[in-house]
Amino acid sequence: MTAVLEIEALRKRFGGLAATDGVSLEVHAGEIHALIGPNGAGKSTLINLICGEMTPDEGKIRLMGRNLAQASVHERVEMGLGRTFQITSLLEDMTVLQNVGMALQARAGGNFRIWDRVVKRRRIWDAAERIIADCQLEERETALVADLSHGEKKQLELMMAMALQPRIMLLDEPMAGLGHVESLKMIEQLRALRAQTAILLVEHDMEAVFALADRISVLVYGRIVAQGSVEDIRNDPAVREAYLGAEDELC
Repeated sequence: MTAVLEIEALRKRFGGLAATDGVSLEVHAGEIHALIGPNGAGKSTLINLICGEMTPDEGKIRLMGRNLAQASVHERVEMGLGRTFQITSLLEDMTVLQNVGMALQARAGGNFRIWDRVVKRRRIWDAAERIIADCQLEERETALVADLSHGEKKQLELMMAMALQPRIMLLDEPMAGLGHVESLKMIEQLRALRAQTAILLVEHDMEAVFALADRISVLVYGRIVAQGSVEDIRNDPAVREAYLGAEDELC
């Protein structure tokens, strides 16, 4: 399978602490690859290294075969790296439609004032409306983002990131703060996105991980201690030990 993202022997130290200690993994086209591990395992550091917000001490990161060593955060986005965050980053004083329109115009480039010459930008608005329908928010199109529920904001942020047509999405705990019904909606949405982009999923909700992942990597104290299918990870004794023997978390 085609490797969209390749991480090879990646290391990052903070003084005497190895936050990322020789991590290697691949994410393939059409795949949801979950990254799990206890708090303090180094997951956030790894994501920040991939995004370019931190510089590794050693190792390589490749996106579609291109070395990212010298690429800025912005350049990585242009190359096809997308990201969502635990805390949503939306323009809350604007409507759902305006937020999506801004994301689409960012992809198109050039100067853009979202209120100017709407008729001439019909293609952008039509595309924005399709994206809103895809995340089942069409009834909220004219609502201010500040008035959306937490789950609706998560859905909207995900679809705005997808408007940039990334080759891979880095999802940082998309289930955080969601209720059961909202989590089920998010799982359904992420399943549908697999056909459009590869996904590296960082998530503590093991029910969601097992429902979505094609492969799982387990990170503990900066090291990958196990990689494999859902069944491989369920039955790996090292994984259970890493989770302090909490078998319920892996059921």
